[in-house]
Amino acid sequence: MTDAAALPGQPRGGVLSGPATARAVNVLAPNASAMTLDGTNTWIVSEPGSETAVVIDPGPLDEGHLRHVIGTAERSGKRIALTLLTHGHADHAEGAARFAELTHTKVRALDPALRLGDEGLGHGDVVTVGGLELRVVPTPGHTADSLCFHLPADQAVLTGDTVLGRGTTVVAHPDGRLGDYLDSLRRLRSLIVDDGVHTVLPGHGPVLEDAQGAIEYYLAHRAHRLAQVETAVESGHRAPDEVVAHVYADVDRSLWPAAELSVRAQLEYLREHGLV
Repeated sequence: MTDAAALPGQPRGGVLSGPATARAVNVLAPNASAMTLDGTNTWIVSEPGSETAVVIDPGPLDEGHLRHVIGTAERSGKRIALTLLTHGHADHAEGAARFAELTHTKVRALDPALRLGDEGLGHGDVVTVGGLELRVVPTPGHTADSLCFHLPADQAVLTGDTVLGRGTTVVAHPDGRLGDYLDSLRRLRSLIVDDGVHTVLPGHGPVLEDAQGAIEYYLAHRAHRLAQVETAVESGHRAPDEVVAHVYADVDRSLWPAAELSVRAQLEYLREHGLV
């Protein structure tokens, strides 16, 4: 068995659901798959002693899960006052409208199509609820509308699908763009170094104890994959599916369709930079 401390980002072992920091509690959605890992992490975030909480990514449209999230908050004496979305993929956002109906809350997101209420989210926004402070960090790349939320009081960042607790994420071409994603990783690295963030609260998988290590691994991994794709093209593998078969031969074939999205994003990036 591999020591978790030796893995990228130092993933925390044990049960995923439950308290992760002084202010963040995870309720794991029952939608485990090869793409969603153990399932979607739905985060309840609140200031200690406050009677109100924020929920980030209600998850899929699963009535039992949505009610479980509400019950978890209520059992700790908290009322859900606001719903936030890291991005619009169904495993994070499909249940948001129903969750808002159950909790009588507004939904704030970058994409206007996902909002319920007048307020969106954007660069420089600070969300405050019951003494809690969440700072919005735009991180496009996985999708165009991807956001992270900096939780300064816990020296943590909630990353949605921008950084996962295990493995690496997909650049979901054509909505996701590799150049944007690399810029977002560098933005997170600056946040980590400048603001002392050490914990990653991801959208899937375990909590990461070494935020900087996780980001450095992601940047190195992307550089390595990009070099592999460039070499594959130079060797005559031009079609995206051919590149996937060549570069991702060691990856489970069930993940190849997702890998092809990233390959398309990488090919686009190489063309834009005159490298192929």
